[in-house]
Amino acid sequence: MRFAARVLVVGFLAALALVGFSAAFALAAGGESGHAQTTTTTTTTTGPPPTTAPPPTTAPPPVLSPPTRPPRQIGVPGGVTIAGVDVGGLLPYEASALVRESFARPLVLIVSPTQKVRVAPEALGAKPAVKKAVSRARFSRPGASVPLHVWVSRERIRGYVESMGRELDRTPVSSRLVLRGATVGATRSVDGRRLERVEGSRAIRVALKTNTRPPIRLSFAVLKPTVAADKLGPAVVILRGSNRLRLYTGARLMRTFGVATGLPAYPTPTGNFEIVTMQRDPWWYPPPSDWAADSDPVPPGPGNPLGTRWMGISAPYVGIHGTPDSASIGYSASHGCVRMRISDAEWLFQHVEVGTPVFIVSK
Repeated sequence: MRFAARVLVVGFLAALALVGFSAAFALAAGGESGHAQTTTTTTTTTGPPPTTAPPPTTAPPPVLSPPTRPPRQIGVPGGVTIAGVDVGGLLPYEASALVRESFARPLVLIVSPTQKVRVAPEALGAKPAVKKAVSRARFSRPGASVPLHVWVSRERIRGYVESMGRELDRTPVSSRLVLRGATVGATRSVDGRRLERVEGSRAIRVALKTNTRPPIRLSFAVLKPTVAADKLGPAVVILRGSNRLRLYTGARLMRTFGVATGLPAYPTPTGNFEIVTMQRDPWWYPPPSDWAADSDPVPPGPGNPLGTRWMGISAPYVGIHGTPDSASIGYSASHGCVRMRISDAEWLFQHVEVGTPVFIVSK
């Protein structure tokens, strides 16, 4: 009886276990089917299902990249020149330095075989466009000639040449008659010169524009003196002590005359003078001197104390003139003037002019 009861209980428990297992299996199968159906419906109507965010992870340490190098400069192609300067194969900064060095060479201005003037382009205001020329040279074909643009100031160059001209110009010196002892000599005439401003300025501009430095020979215009030694006029020398008058043409003696000079009380003045007035058939007017205080003017004629010719000099009230008193010639007999025979005075009058130098010496 007990055995049967145990068997019955065991069988009941086994049945319960079987039913529970079957229910669990069915429940599991239904869950999977519903999940699959929901997933399909969602995919069709609302898009992909939400995804679950991955668990946080630790970021890897940053990887340091190597330092970046500046871009490699492109050199100038071989054989390229800038204003005659070979810059082929050079880097831009090297080419720039070489061109600037070439341009900075001074200009040599030749004044004479023994005088030269050097001037820097910078002093003339010249500015070369080196950067532009080098940039063009970098992309030129090998062997190309690249020009160098140079800005120049015409006004500054012209001013420089003008200042040189003021220093280098020479005024011509005319020959003139001078007294050497008791004779007349002639000084040597000297040519003058004037710097050719326009030509010099043009040559300087060309040298700067083309970056060439040939010696620039300055040109001068020759200025001739007004009077050369062979063109000198007459000169008169009066020897007061020997009562002689000499006429020179230039430095050559033409003729000698006997004259009368001033009394010891009224000596003929010595020194360098010139003829300032010339009159034919002059009037005689009393000078402001005590010996002529009571005298009246004398018109032209035979009794005129001046004869027929008057050549007044730059000494006050003194002149060379004819005299009707030819017996006084050779003596100190006048009141300061120089007396000549009337015929001699007329001849001399034809060979002198206003401005003729008159040298009076005591010999």
